Amino acid sequence: MGAVSEMMEVLMMAVLGENRSQSPLPGECRFYDSDFHKSEVILVQVNPGEAFTIRREDGQFQCITGPAQVPMMSPNGSVPPIYVPPGYVSQIIEENGVRRVLVLPQQPEFHPGGHSPLHHPPPPPHAHLPAFIPHPAMMPPPPHLYTGMAGGDMSSQYISQYHPAHIYSEQVSTDSHPQHGRPLFAHRDDRTSKTYERLQKKLKDRQGGGGGGGGVGQEKDSTPPSPQKTCSSPPTVDVHNGVAGIGLEAEPGQLNPAVVDSCKQTARGRKGESGELDEDARALQALLSTISTPVVSDIQARGAVASWVAPARPESENVSVEDGRGPPEPLSYEVSISPTGKDGKYTTVYCGEELSATLEDLRPATDYHVRVQAMSSCLQGSPSEAVSFTTSCSEPDLPNAPRKASGTKNTLVLQWKAPCDNGSKIQNYILEWDEGKGTGIYEECYYGPQKQYRVTKLSPASRYSFRLAAKNDMGLSEFSEVVDLFTSCSVPLPPFPPELEMTGVTWLCMKWQRPTSSPKEDDINYVLEMEEEGSGYGFQPSYNGDELSCTVRNLHRSTKYKFRVAAYNSEGKSNPSQVAEFITNPDRPSSPCRPVIRGKVLPNSFKMAWEPPKDNGGAEVTKYVVELSEGLSGLSWELVYSGPAGEHVCEGLKPGCSYQTRVYCMSEGGQSPLSETLQVQTPAVPPGPCQPPRLVGKPKAREVQLRWGPPNVDGGSVVSCYSIEVSGPQSEESREVHQGPELDCSVGGLMPGKTYSFRLKAANKAGFGPLSERCEVTTAPGAPEQCKAPSTTCKSPSCVVVSWEAPPCNGAPVTEFRLEWGAAEGSMQVCYSGPGLSHEIKWLLPATNYFCRIQAGNLAGLGPFSEAVLCQTPCSVPAAVSSIHALKESALRRQEAPADEDEEDEDDGSRTPPLYSPSSCLGLSWEPPCDHGSEITSYLIDLGERQPVAVGPVTKHIIQNLQPDTSYRIRIQALNSLGAGPFSHTFKLKTKPLPPQPPRLECTAFSHQTLRLKWGDGPAKAAASDALQYQLQMGDKSGRFLSLYKGPCHTHKVQRLNESTSYTFRIQAFNEAGEGPFSTVYTFTTPRSPPVPVKVPKVERLDDNSCEVTWEALPPMKGDPILYTLQCMMGNSEFKQAYKGSATSFHVQNLQPNSDYRFRVCAIRQCQDAPELSGPYSPTVTLSPQRSDVAVGAGASASGSRAGVESNRSRRSMTDEQCAFLLLMVFAVIAILIAFVIQYFVIK
Repeated sequence: MGAVSEMMEVLMMAVLGENRSQSPLPGECRFYDSDFHKSEVILVQVNPGEAFTIRREDGQFQCITGPAQVPMMSPNGSVPPIYVPPGYVSQIIEENGVRRVLVLPQQPEFHPGGHSPLHHPPPPPHAHLPAFIPHPAMMPPPPHLYTGMAGGDMSSQYISQYHPAHIYSEQVSTDSHPQHGRPLFAHRDDRTSKTYERLQKKLKDRQGGGGGGGGVGQEKDSTPPSPQKTCSSPPTVDVHNGVAGIGLEAEPGQLNPAVVDSCKQTARGRKGESGELDEDARALQALLSTISTPVVSDIQARGAVASWVAPARPESENVSVEDGRGPPEPLSYEVSISPTGKDGKYTTVYCGEELSATLEDLRPATDYHVRVQAMSSCLQGSPSEAVSFTTSCSEPDLPNAPRKASGTKNTLVLQWKAPCDNGSKIQNYILEWDEGKGTGIYEECYYGPQKQYRVTKLSPASRYSFRLAAKNDMGLSEFSEVVDLFTSCSVPLPPFPPELEMTGVTWLCMKWQRPTSSPKEDDINYVLEMEEEGSGYGFQPSYNGDELSCTVRNLHRSTKYKFRVAAYNSEGKSNPSQVAEFITNPDRPSSPCRPVIRGKVLPNSFKMAWEPPKDNGGAEVTKYVVELSEGLSGLSWELVYSGPAGEHVCEGLKPGCSYQTRVYCMSEGGQSPLSETLQVQTPAVPPGPCQPPRLVGKPKAREVQLRWGPPNVDGGSVVSCYSIEVSGPQSEESREVHQGPELDCSVGGLMPGKTYSFRLKAANKAGFGPLSERCEVTTAPGAPEQCKAPSTTCKSPSCVVVSWEAPPCNGAPVTEFRLEWGAAEGSMQVCYSGPGLSHEIKWLLPATNYFCRIQAGNLAGLGPFSEAVLCQTPCSVPAAVSSIHALKESALRRQEAPADEDEEDEDDGSRTPPLYSPSSCLGLSWEPPCDHGSEITSYLIDLGERQPVAVGPVTKHIIQNLQPDTSYRIRIQALNSLGAGPFSHTFKLKTKPLPPQPPRLECTAFSHQTLRLKWGDGPAKAAASDALQYQLQMGDKSGRFLSLYKGPCHTHKVQRLNESTSYTFRIQAFNEAGEGPFSTVYTFTTPRSPPVPVKVPKVERLDDNSCEVTWEALPPMKGDPILYTLQCMMGNSEFKQAYKGSATSFHVQNLQPNSDYRFRVCAIRQCQDAPELSGPYSPTVTLSPQRSDVAVGAGASASGSRAGVESNRSRRSMTDEQCAFLLLMVFAVIAILIAFVIQYFVIK
């Protein structure tokens, strides 16, 4: 805020509820809730000569100078967090519904320090509420932007308003110690003191006058209560250069959850005790600022270890029970590093309660500065002094692939860029190539310091693969990616002329072929040239590229174009090909004119005509198509004409019906749009003939009931009347007996026992239609008498002919006979009804007893049934097999081999029963059909093209010697003594395929204890439901193979192997068809293992200039002796080899006094028939110089030398046996205490 001389007032003005939706806020800006539940706009008043700094949504800082009013948005209605600069305090005054936040200078006696601690608001109870942000619509243009703070302390006038300070506090003012321990004192001029007194007086007058902030019973001089009284000791976040956050990447308002919980507990325990809270905070912050400088050890190329000593707490904090406070909270530490210098930008790399941290992901040969900061009770101390260290050098980074600078038919010039050397200068480059063989085996073609190389004596139009590596004193880098480069070739020959693939109205798609003389490795491009007929411009290029096809667009319709193509490469361009001519398609014509009616519209036809289209699309119209739709809906259209004429007669229409018609034309360009529709209405005609009337019920002696339906053709108009005419048996004259719209009537005045003829006609608005056919009705007939017993004749086992005689009719002829047939005498059903005297009954079962009887009927009714007659059908062939099933694989078991008919085979004994394979056998089972009176003797199985198989009277059979993975259509026929029955329905079965062949086994990765094997081309992991699975086996010492893996995957890792040992493997594939054969035996050998790391060596100083380094010996590895390499480093220099041999100690001489030395040991395995294998280096041990003076004072002991601390630690280090014994004793004591607690408190 700058040097605030007067005061700052923050006015809160409530905005209506609908403004809440006009201020969308980012999700990461959250704040806590309050007693306001509506959006508010806060005006921050900036006085003249002052500055107001905020952070915008894009993360940049904006500085606004006074005089100005800055609008800020508070969606949840809470008072915004106002940062209190050093030497000032915030206070809330509420008057007439307006809440003011005053920033006032403090009294000198309350500020012995120069900086106030950075307090932050309590954690938000609801994380979803938005925080206080700048109003986007009313934001003034930014006069200054501050996008970053690289180093140093930020001036107070540039502190962002997004970093919260006191919110709703009651004039809280505390001091903090500066970062570097220098005491600062506040100095106030006369103007500041007068301003403070004037504001204090104004504040007291408002409180005494009954302002909005006061209440009944409140003291006169006390600060009015805040709307929110849950403010506590602020949570701790990382504060650096005036920006709050966890490290440098934290957002404002985001706090550590653990710190938030601690702050809430502190707030509940110290509510209202602002004076004691500030005194405790100052004491705790002073303690946190006494943290010592960190110590960096185990420095490597990409990592290091930082450690520090915790600040010592005073004894007064340990006694907290009597004061009502809890035990002191644990300290947490934040470690940050800077690669840009001591005053550069620091990045947080660790935050926790441990006293050491591992620094990872560092750059080799880089200077770093590291510092540590202590935090506790929602406060944090000043950072410690930064300590510098430098990481070690390493081999260069991975270089980029070399590129082709130039080339000819026989040479290639390659260039490359130098990669990062990681602190050690690159001495040489290694360029390897595959010599154009493409086998993946690379040979060295260049070794030197240059960054380009010329490769000669190459073949034209050939591909060569290259890769590059860099080398320095630290080692060789990895090889770059492989790059493929090609040499040039000769000029290509002229290609063949282009060919037409597809054609359109405005485009032509063509293709051409590559010149036959050009090799595949040569990069050939093509130029397609086009000439429009009659344009006069000649050939113009329309395509240039390496594709063998092209689509030329934006052409004219029905136009001829000429094309030719030429090929070129890096050596030159060929002659153009022969010219090819192509013509574009014509466009579709426009729609014809609306059709018109010519002549009179008849009830069943009309004549229509139309005009040709105005635009034929560039081609003559070949035909016209006329479509007709019945009705006015236009849902269904029917093609009625297709031809070149311009008129057509539509025939076969319905009278009195509405029709729609339309026309479209066709040409070479396609089909035109539809024309406008023409609506036609045909005139109505009299109705068509009706169906004869039918009798309803039984006729009476003098009256009959008739009913009829409407005619099938109404003539295009609704039928309005019906007429019934009747004629007698002896008279041909007819008379009308009924006329009306009804569909039934009763005709009386008839003679009994006579036959009458009735006819019907219908009428509409056009008149009466023709008469229907006659309907003869006889009145009052008598029922016939009982018939004689019918006679039966068996024509076949399934067919019987029944015949009978007509009984007396009793005055009316017999019109119907009813024959009942059934397998039982009491359950017969009608099987025939008609006037015939015989009936043939089919589909009967052979060898079965049936009963039948006959009944006669006339117009008067039905007579009684005759006596029942027994009929028995003869025997027949069996019925068809109805159900066929396939046997499962479990049913294909071993069966006894069939014995031969020869006696010699019987003497040989039983053979080994074969195992039926599902790949060559099919098992069938079926249910026996009905034998129809004769026992089934055998079955015949038909396999289609194969010879039928005859089996005995069984219901299961296995068909052998079939083809694998083949489908067969099977049907079965039953046989008895009378013959063969019908075949069953065709049943389709398929044999399974043969078991799969074993895949090829490969070893993709190996180590001294593991081998990763791969087979097949599938993914490394597969689902368990895959059809194809594998079984991997490994041979043991006795030659047996044991199963290692069985499943669908294509890889397996074999572990727990011995070094330098050969192992044999074989693999087998299997699926639902069975297990396939095993593969050939593969042999893979594990490499030798490097030696294990050596434990930390021990250093013993002999005198000022010499020492003795000893280390533990390692046992020989499979007969190979172990050598040791001792390296020494003085100060911050590089490690140098001091000794190499088989001894386990070495006497180091010529040491310089007052210098730190570090030693480390590496074990080397000396193989007999292989190069040496080096193990990892042991942890370093430090030899510190001897010091005679003893440090006096707590400050000297806290900031002792790094060598002394490491030397004391090395002396206090225990062996592994001592550490294990100590841990065992601690666990035993804890177990005894737990048992005692359970015995005393739980059981008793």
